Amino acid sequence: MFRFLQKFALGVAVALSAAAPVMAQSAAQPVILVVTHGQASDPFWSIVKNGAMQAAKDTGVKVDYRAPETFDMVAMAKLIDAAVNQRPAGLVISNPDPDALGPAIKRAVAAGIPVVSMNSGIAAAERLGIAFHVGQEELSAGRTVGAELKKRGGTKVLCVNQEVGNAALDQRCKGVTEGFGGPVTVMPTSADPAEIESKIRAALSADKAIDVVLGLSAPLVGERAVAAVQALGLGAKVKVVSYDLSANFLKAVAEGKAEFAVDQQPYLQGYVPVSSLALKARYGTLPAGNVPSGPSFVTKANASQVIGLSAKGIR
Repeated sequence: MFRFLQKFALGVAVALSAAAPVMAQSAAQPVILVVTHGQASDPFWSIVKNGAMQAAKDTGVKVDYRAPETFDMVAMAKLIDAAVNQRPAGLVISNPDPDALGPAIKRAVAAGIPVVSMNSGIAAAERLGIAFHVGQEELSAGRTVGAELKKRGGTKVLCVNQEVGNAALDQRCKGVTEGFGGPVTVMPTSADPAEIESKIRAALSADKAIDVVLGLSAPLVGERAVAAVQALGLGAKVKVVSYDLSANFLKAVAEGKAEFAVDQQPYLQGYVPVSSLALKARYGTLPAGNVPSGPSFVTKANASQVIGLSAKGIR
């Protein structure tokens, strides 16, 4: 599936870049707005933005990426409303809180703007009138991760959630609990790396039964979990796993300091919606269903192959 998605993205890029001169002559440059809950300065969301901007370059559209300064659904709803007022050719959104963002999304749909969601909110896509979703279904992905942790000998999991209230992250921990079939403790933190590492160290010191630390973000939590485990001398006992990728976490996987990373391919989450909305603006075509971008596991066997692309903001 993932090779297919990569070929899909590449095929769209090649076809549309070849047709770009003809497009420029036949229509004004479409504008596509991207509104997410993640700032482009965040390592994960910078990859999403990279994918979106590359799609804009390949397809000859203009993309404007916007996000609130913090995880703030009121501010994000206002950004969606502001986007609607601009009447773009398409709107790409993440949807971490469908209840809070639903009214603004419905206003966009009612205004006749094609809306594609990505990263979070797959369960609400159809009822909100969203055309399709690009991402991984977090509950089922969590079950897959939980089953893999059990298979690898884990007995008690600490699931570190740096953004409680984000439905996608909450579903990850819930899915892991269901798939693992054993004790899973959810530990909320802020997005401050120092706090995250301190809390992980405290949890491991207080509960000697924890033998898996699961992060929901490689750059924010996964790297800090590796640092905490190594500082406590627990590398032989405690497995570290994280969703998403970063160059440093992948290095830890390659060196055996972390077990594996869960990749949802954020580059595709940015690229596919923009390229698809470009096709919609030019020719009226859109995919007829959701596009799953994950999960897949990056292990010691293939981590070194992914590190270079991660450093370039692609993986």
